[in-house]
Amino acid sequence: MSRVGIGIFAVPDATNPDAALAPVLAADRAELDVVGIQDHPYQRRFFDTWTLLAYLAGRTERIRLVPDVVNLPLRLPAVLAKSAASLDVLSGGRVELGIGAGAFWDGIAAMGGPRRTPGESVAALDEAIDIMRAFWSGERAVTVEGEHYAVAGAHPGPPPAHPIGIWIGAYGPRLLRLTGRRADGWLPTLGERYLDPGDVPSRQAAIDEAARAAGRDPTEIERAANVTALGDDPERWAESLTRIVTELRFTTLFVSLPDEDPVGFVQRLGEDVAPRVRERVD
Repeated sequence: MSRVGIGIFAVPDATNPDAALAPVLAADRAELDVVGIQDHPYQRRFFDTWTLLAYLAGRTERIRLVPDVVNLPLRLPAVLAKSAASLDVLSGGRVELGIGAGAFWDGIAAMGGPRRTPGESVAALDEAIDIMRAFWSGERAVTVEGEHYAVAGAHPGPPPAHPIGIWIGAYGPRLLRLTGRRADGWLPTLGERYLDPGDVPSRQAAIDEAARAAGRDPTEIERAANVTALGDDPERWAESLTRIVTELRFTTLFVSLPDEDPVGFVQRLGEDVAPRVRERVD
């Protein structure tokens, strides 16, 4: 197994800009690997996620930047592909693309976005992947015809600095199959409201099966997850995160921040917990 990626899952809280920025800057200093930023454009208390990621790219040096997960229905895939490639170039190849098919449809519709059925949202994501991959392919002109999205002779650019991974926030059977068939990674949230850890093995198996059916190697699909560190003891955090890696097969972990002393939490995560987890996994 390659190095386990450990980082933070941050809220783009616009009510306190300094508090939103400080944990990410601390994570970069603590040599953590990734930062995931929620994307809920309809939430009035949140910054725009892409704007925040671009600002953070200029304030950090090494940490990978991930929208976790980007709201596709409110972001045109051709423009999203250009945004991701541009930020990847400007950040020195530090962008991965967490993406979702859509949720909170009332909020999406209130901002002028589409209101899609589950089947439509999966089909739209499939088409969006075609467009984004074409935009990053180096082709001079791109034409993709779909029911939900289409581009006709579009001129993409700039090309990204590295192959940007598309990590899907998938839970249901159709999205899991799409993840195995087409995505570079899986990015769910573990917890009672989202995905119970006991249900993870069957979801992993569904992705593996779909990958093999598509002629892909399942081990090439990144398995990332948003998780919560339990308790106040770094040793317990390390035990919990290690089990998520060794028992549930996740190789990149975005750890949620506590309300109290998030910067101190990040420092302990980077300086104490992450080394323990990597040592135990290795």
